[in-house]
Amino acid sequence: MTSVELINIEKHYGGFHALKDVNLSIAEGEFVVMVGPSGCGKSTLLKTIAGLETTSAGTLRIRGRDVTRLEPGDRGIAMVFQSYALYPHMTVAENMGFGLRMAKRPKAEIDAAVARAARILRLDEQLEKKPKQLSGGQRQRVAIGRAITRSPDVFLFDEPLSNLDAALRTQMRVELSTLHAELGSTMIYVTHDQVEAMTMASRIVVLNRGRIEQVGAPLDLYTNPDNLFVAGFLGAPRMNFVAGEVIAANGSSARIVCSGGLEVTFETLTTQVGVGETVTLGIRPERLRLGDAAAQIRIAGNVRLTEYLGRETIVYVDAGPLVTTGSDSGTSVFTVQIADVRPFDNGSAVSLGFDPADAYLFASDGRTITPSKPVAKI
Repeated sequence: MTSVELINIEKHYGGFHALKDVNLSIAEGEFVVMVGPSGCGKSTLLKTIAGLETTSAGTLRIRGRDVTRLEPGDRGIAMVFQSYALYPHMTVAENMGFGLRMAKRPKAEIDAAVARAARILRLDEQLEKKPKQLSGGQRQRVAIGRAITRSPDVFLFDEPLSNLDAALRTQMRVELSTLHAELGSTMIYVTHDQVEAMTMASRIVVLNRGRIEQVGAPLDLYTNPDNLFVAGFLGAPRMNFVAGEVIAANGSSARIVCSGGLEVTFETLTTQVGVGETVTLGIRPERLRLGDAAAQIRIAGNVRLTEYLGRETIVYVDAGPLVTTGSDSGTSVFTVQIADVRPFDNGSAVSLGFDPADAYLFASDGRTITPSKPVAKI
């Protein structure tokens, strides 16, 4: 069953076009995460679903019911905000039951709903405390509990973990994923943090300038991005990009050359390219190998900086005349991710290597033109 359906949604703020022909169908019980850079429209889209923003055009359905012009309270949704929005003079139990009290539900029903939410969120021992006596993570759980007591058709989360420190964010990611598994409810979650998206989502929706760029399972989007924007946005460290030009083409095969003379041949492109066409080569940091003499493509460089992260090492290698794109600095630095700890001296000469099968090629309009890669199964 379809839980939420967005059909040709448009949103204008005066002359600013915030949402552009957005179409999305969310199945019952999905955990959908919307991501994108600041100003891409993800929060506007979430507020449109909630009814906090009106649509300029299009139709919104929740569980088959047209709610496009309904008030937020009539849509069957519950929203959890970035700020906890708790009443400081109320206890945890009173905060969690507030919505039901406003709906004039019987006291026995309110008490039962609060007890159930407290059990799910492990807040049984906190019910008589005031918000100021709670940690940040506990306060956010109270805000989530307030949503749970309403038994909504759809949960909406607007960057709920951004006010928490790193350790609490990790803990709350696990708790929210567990909550979703236990409730089986439809959840739509907005974040700027791609780690949250990759670890929590059933599907990710990537937005850019008011449009949906791609929708899919996290590993599908990471492994097979539709375009250069999605490839660069998902992944930390981000994908390395190198500008190139097609110097030979024959059907679905092409040879490109980058500044500095790096040449790479692609045998099975999904779209033909012409000689002289500008393209962009992309390679994930974890697919670059240092000092591999057997690698088909090798690049000489010097270590600029090394970051030791305990479980892995990030090495930044200056490749001299190669020019990377999608970088503010326009420098010729490749990022290499190594799955162990290795010492490197700044300035030391190294050789980068990679397999062309691991590389991506993007056409001049940003479309991915290399064939799909197999997705790791877990």
